[in-house]
Amino acid sequence: MALHTVTLIGNPEPIPVGKIVCMGRNYVAHIEELNNLRPERPMFFIKPATALSPIDQPIRIPPYSSQARHELELAALIGKTLTCANAEDVYPAIDGYAVALDVTLQDVQEEVKKKGHPWEIAKGFDGSCPISPFVPASQVPRPQELMLRMRVNGELRHNDSTRLMIWKIPELVADASRYFTLEPGDIVLTGTPAGVGPLEPGDALEMEIEQVGIYHSTVVA
Repeated sequence: MALHTVTLIGNPEPIPVGKIVCMGRNYVAHIEELNNLRPERPMFFIKPATALSPIDQPIRIPPYSSQARHELELAALIGKTLTCANAEDVYPAIDGYAVALDVTLQDVQEEVKKKGHPWEIAKGFDGSCPISPFVPASQVPRPQELMLRMRVNGELRHNDSTRLMIWKIPELVADASRYFTLEPGDIVLTGTPAGVGPLEPGDALEMEIEQVGIYHSTVVA
């Protein structure tokens, strides 16, 4: 899988990716663990397609950071164009779901936030979005009832359900389409639950989302 494409199981051709629209602060417990304010409406940022990497390959931490952290998320693959969509338009436009990580450089993010600068170098660097092959949406009939679990060196960190999202998938995808036209091949990350933690070189990772898959990886410098 090239950096700018993803795989949909059952589809013989790689799918080119345009952009990755990420949802921030979509689980109350995660907001509280980072001492952030709860947003009044969905909060989005974008990763470039070059942030993608296969989730089972080693995760590389850039040399300009010493404090990386993991954020396990359910990813949705857009299959139909959505612009200023209504919530009822969303599920028919999703082709599949995947296990994804939003790898965040915490030290870099804190530094640029203090200066009022954008987050891209902390959130959108090459390899900052490890992602699995997408399972067809027809095989995930209740995406709002999935458990997300992540273990680092055997320690359970993330362990919550997508039902705890503040903004459910139809709401957040429809809202995102008000600002960014979502095109076939675009990906939406739906937010991370509580349990974010550090990633260190040598860490062994196990990432699981019910009905979507279990994947393993390691962290390298």
